[in-house]
Amino acid sequence: MPSSSQGLIVVSNRLPVVLSKADGEWGIKAGAGGLVSAMAPVLRDRGGTWVGWTGTEGAHEAESLLGDFSRDAGYSLCPVRLEKEDVADFYYGFANEVIWPLFHDFQSLCNFYPRYWRSYLKVNKLYADAVISSGQPDAYVWVHDYHLMHVGQLLKEMGSTRRAGFFLHIPFPPVDNYLKLPWRDRVLSALLEYDLVGFQTYRDRRNFMQAINVLLPHVKSQGRGPVVELLVDGRVVRVGAFPISIDYRSFVRTARSAGVSEMVSSLNAAMQQRKMLLAVDRLDYSKGIPYRLEGYKEALSRYPELHENVTLMQIMVPSRQEVPRYQALKQDIERMVGEINGLFSKPGWNPVEYQYRSLGREELVAYYRAAAMAIVSPLRDGMNLVAKEYCACNLGKRGVLMLSEFAGAAAQLQNGAVLINPFDTEGMAQAIKESLEFPQEQVRKRMERMRDGIRKNDIFRWVDMFLLAAFSRHLNDFPTSNVRD
Repeated sequence: MPSSSQGLIVVSNRLPVVLSKADGEWGIKAGAGGLVSAMAPVLRDRGGTWVGWTGTEGAHEAESLLGDFSRDAGYSLCPVRLEKEDVADFYYGFANEVIWPLFHDFQSLCNFYPRYWRSYLKVNKLYADAVISSGQPDAYVWVHDYHLMHVGQLLKEMGSTRRAGFFLHIPFPPVDNYLKLPWRDRVLSALLEYDLVGFQTYRDRRNFMQAINVLLPHVKSQGRGPVVELLVDGRVVRVGAFPISIDYRSFVRTARSAGVSEMVSSLNAAMQQRKMLLAVDRLDYSKGIPYRLEGYKEALSRYPELHENVTLMQIMVPSRQEVPRYQALKQDIERMVGEINGLFSKPGWNPVEYQYRSLGREELVAYYRAAAMAIVSPLRDGMNLVAKEYCACNLGKRGVLMLSEFAGAAAQLQNGAVLINPFDTEGMAQAIKESLEFPQEQVRKRMERMRDGIRKNDIFRWVDMFLLAAFSRHLNDFPTSNVRD
């Protein structure tokens, strides 16, 4: 296992692994998701410690597997133990019934139960305890996302002198929405205990600054540009916009591999000259899947020339399957898929091919390569890395990215993506039809611009920018445990 003396501690809700039990035996594999995609390559190449929950109740006896994973991954894992009531009130409660819907503009779905708040504070203390016991005394602490906004404040209360930065992966809401949070002042004050607070976009940072102006008017700001300063009780807190990215070169290498090329050939043969419109989403109401299906249905109704020439490949990754609201959403989506296929199917052609499962990396990349269009249409999203992954894997530059203007990625990819309002199903239908008719040279230029931007602003540049702003340290200042290929 790498030495705990290495200088970076990453703290997130979950560890970058999945523990599962089959036939009485525990197993472990690498996790998935935006944060893992972003941070695992960094710690793989630089070493350090990752603090988080295993994601499974009662898996204490499986923690010995973490050491084996650490030796292979190139960095240490420090597990936080959560009990059943913690999972219910902190994770499913405060995180997913308060902050997630409120920050994604679904405040009507919030449940502001005081016990959720108490559980949130209790669990944040558990994470702070784990950080205190991890790594070198002068290690840099990087806390991630809305589950753990209080960790920085708790570290200081426990006497820690480590510098700490925080990055919010989801949007920060407009002030009128944020004011609905009963604990609004305490959350803002906790965030201001970090040395740096980072957001995905300038819009998110602006929303945060407006909340500060309304609720904490004694806090004054100064400076301009990507990072500004707040004067808080004699301290300087930096606030910046740092759009997260992907390991571009790693995705390109995977896309070029022989195994992926074989899968692409199989997918193309199965499509029988039809164009694949690809949508890959985690099951969540913020992803706008029903609106997308309505837009696609409208396109098929308006433009019969699309019949038998396109197929929407809707891949939905299971998420929070125990939550009734998500179960109901899944049923609604499957009903809509059945309705569209019932209306338009012909022998040998279903307009929607639907899969409800997780895909391995190579299989996902093969779908990216095979798709003539990716439709990424969240109603609200912090960034959305699927959009960037699709572009990175588009080796032939023959694909079109249709992107919601409410995704954080829209600010960076607007020079090449077809931006849509995901609530406008008629506009979406028209955009599908018109985009499929783009001249190939226009498609190539659009994709080339996006790929160039993602290549230049990859995950390593994102980390470097954050570390430089937070700690005046470059990524290269951290020890290198492995050479990046």
